Amino acid sequence: MPNPTAALDIGAKLWSLCNVLRDDGVTYHQYLSELTYLLFLKMMQETGQEERLTVFKAPKKGEPKLLQPGVRWADLICASAPDRLDTYKEMLLDYGLHGQGAVQAIYANANTFITKPATLSKLVTDIDALDWYSVQRDDLGDLYENLLERNATEKKSGAGQYFTPRHLIDSIVTVLKPQLGDVIQDPAAGTCGFLIAANNHLRQHNDFDSLSEEAQRRYRHNTFYGMELVQDTHRLALMNMLLHGIEGGVDYGDTLSEDYRKLPSATLLLSNPPFGTKKGGGLPTRGDLTYITSNKQFAFLQHIYRSLKPGGRAAVVLPDNVLFESNVGTDIRRDLMEKCNLHTILRLPTGIFYAQGVKTNVLFFTKGEKDKGNTKEVWVYDMRANMPQFGKRTPFTRDYFRTPADAPASQPRDKFEDVFGDDPKGCYATLAQRVDTGETGRWRKFTREQIASRGDNLDIAWLKDDSAETAEAQRDDPALVARLLQRELGGAMAELRALLEELGEDPDAALEDLLIDAQGQEVQA
Repeated sequence: MPNPTAALDIGAKLWSLCNVLRDDGVTYHQYLSELTYLLFLKMMQETGQEERLTVFKAPKKGEPKLLQPGVRWADLICASAPDRLDTYKEMLLDYGLHGQGAVQAIYANANTFITKPATLSKLVTDIDALDWYSVQRDDLGDLYENLLERNATEKKSGAGQYFTPRHLIDSIVTVLKPQLGDVIQDPAAGTCGFLIAANNHLRQHNDFDSLSEEAQRRYRHNTFYGMELVQDTHRLALMNMLLHGIEGGVDYGDTLSEDYRKLPSATLLLSNPPFGTKKGGGLPTRGDLTYITSNKQFAFLQHIYRSLKPGGRAAVVLPDNVLFESNVGTDIRRDLMEKCNLHTILRLPTGIFYAQGVKTNVLFFTKGEKDKGNTKEVWVYDMRANMPQFGKRTPFTRDYFRTPADAPASQPRDKFEDVFGDDPKGCYATLAQRVDTGETGRWRKFTREQIASRGDNLDIAWLKDDSAETAEAQRDDPALVARLLQRELGGAMAELRALLEELGEDPDAALEDLLIDAQGQEVQA
């Protein structure tokens, strides 16, 4: 039987090993990649897949290349402590240059930040000592997802920008109902949270044991596609997919360049594109986008609705500015509503992303059979007004998206998943069954004519947000502002002290003691 508790316990212990790496100068940013290199070997051993750990290279200089076994977990365990770091470095180089398939992709351009043999030895022995026997193969993917989420919630890691809250992902996947036979794409894959959630949904709602071997092979290799621009994140994505039993499909590349051609047209597209403008303020280098813009969200949005097959459905997480920016922004929104049935917008609460303060929405749309007049009405669910300030004290849970199944019959079924309905495509006949809750409710309908009268501005709000007014009043309180500044400065000072300690400096030393010129003379501040 699967034992998710054991997987979470091992995940917590693996995360605690971060402190071992920090003692060797490895930052949070580098931590998860470093741990992934080791975990991949261990998990290949645990899942009986070590035959994949091969390298194609010449045994000796001048000899022909041969396919031969690469370094395995047992090799690291058996290596003497002084030699283990050299074995590890050679392994990274071999798999990155000469490995096969996904193994080579995971170790591509890999290098270690570990400098002390004792650090690697402690990591290897501590990982090996964990109770892997208690973790079923099906739980290994959840274990790794747990590490990814821990990394995202750790502010020092800087990884939050790649991580979409899992409760949001699960809600989106639930209403869009992935089906066997779907071609599912995420053009800004991150660590593949959307693709993994779609895979989980499909496995929960289908009997995979009854599928033929060919159908299962096709599912593993021809269902999921993604692209990720950051190589370290790409290797995390590959690891995540492999541990969930999914092969290939996630490429290292830039969707806003000609790399997009590697992604097939999709019947289901799920994505949270990166925020901001294209690096350096440049324009996308692909030549097929109708509306040229340096705004990455607008460029990704065009890619998404262009990549859908007729009848294909999509959900994309976008910041508020995409809903109201003028000029090319208006043109793109208008083009979207012509080519697709933009049937639903979900206004998300602030504070649910690890990049704090970002205001976001989810756009749900279905590609039309024709390129004109597909959006007739847009339904907006306001999940932002009068919501709690989410954080550690008030965690953002799945129950904010749906009424619990065991709730009493007297409790209203008025949350997002309750009112969205059972139709993942938002067909016109289904939309006609939705009920507008009026100016005091969270769920409202706006006709295409009403939206046009707003200049195709989709940033639609109608509820008075008492929580926002309270927050505004608090921001005007000088005493509270001073207290908040005190807290922020205190946190910054604590981080600076920790940094100085990591650098081997005394944080309480006078500045004059640290300012030494090239001749070793004291420099007056």
